[in-house]
Amino acid sequence: MENNIPQYPAPYAAMAMQLTAMSVEKCADKKAAQQQILAMIDALQPKIASSAMFITQYCGLPVKLAVLPEYLFTSYPGKISIPDFAAKAGFDMQGAEYDALGKVAQNLGIYLSGNAYEIDPNFPDLYFQASFIISPSGDLIHRYRRLISIFAPTPHDVWDKYVDIYGMDGVFPVAKTGIGNLATIASEEILYPEIARALAMRGAEIFCHSSSEIGSPLTTPKAIARRARAFENMSYIISANTAGVDKTAMPLASADGNSQFVDYKGKVQAESNNGETFTAFGEVDITALRAARARPAMTNALSRQANGLFADIYRDIEIRPSNGLMHVKDNIPDREYFMTKQEQAIQNLLKIMKE
Repeated sequence: MENNIPQYPAPYAAMAMQLTAMSVEKCADKKAAQQQILAMIDALQPKIASSAMFITQYCGLPVKLAVLPEYLFTSYPGKISIPDFAAKAGFDMQGAEYDALGKVAQNLGIYLSGNAYEIDPNFPDLYFQASFIISPSGDLIHRYRRLISIFAPTPHDVWDKYVDIYGMDGVFPVAKTGIGNLATIASEEILYPEIARALAMRGAEIFCHSSSEIGSPLTTPKAIARRARAFENMSYIISANTAGVDKTAMPLASADGNSQFVDYKGKVQAESNNGETFTAFGEVDITALRAARARPAMTNALSRQANGLFADIYRDIEIRPSNGLMHVKDNIPDREYFMTKQEQAIQNLLKIMKE
């Protein structure tokens, strides 16, 4: 008798590596910044390897996915101009930084997800905040550019050209792998339901969330959002926060703690305290997730979503128009540009409220 039972990945462990980000602000030039970045990447392998060994000994599952925090290797741009930060801190799309990260993933035999500022030859003098996934073969199999940011350029600012080059597969990419369908969410974008839903509609089952937020014993907005995004999309969320940001004037532990492993029911299975740690880890059971998605029930929120109900609203009401940078000289904004765009969006909202 033919066996028609689908073969799904066996359960495995995934972990959020809560690590200290390092600013390149004080680096003299691109060469010095790259040396610092490559040294940090080199130091990753023993940290991930020892963490994975402990987890496997603890729960008996192999670690197949590790998630790194937001802008781990460079910190945030601060007041550095966009072209200057791109020149100093931006990863080349096929550069030495990704090669080094690929070797870490390959040597450890894991999927490695992280976040970096990236330069794109199609958009000179800009940078995009990119979340990535590297496979155990060492290949970069997923690149997502953050779409909603208050102080940084995004694909939305150069929308028509970006979509013409990369298509919607490049805007909302999902990597279909042997451990499940992987996608990434960058930082504050966890607060926007549309980002996760668009990725889930394209098949995402596991969200790798690289973040750097203020740690707190109180429930943060991102913590609330992670549970909501996990439940409503029936997806795992592995969220790695920074263990502070070093080499800046900001107190070291300001963005420290609260990395989480959230299951597809929206339950927090593990959460880290302060400092460098791997303790936000848990079991990923793709068989159970897919069975839950296939089961008619009130709790099957993903199947109950009627996207067409909202299509006209989203199409007809545009709070922040796309292609904003296409009208800026040389397509290079100063920092004030982003505040002006938000002020205009607020005025658009107020106008709608008065109508």
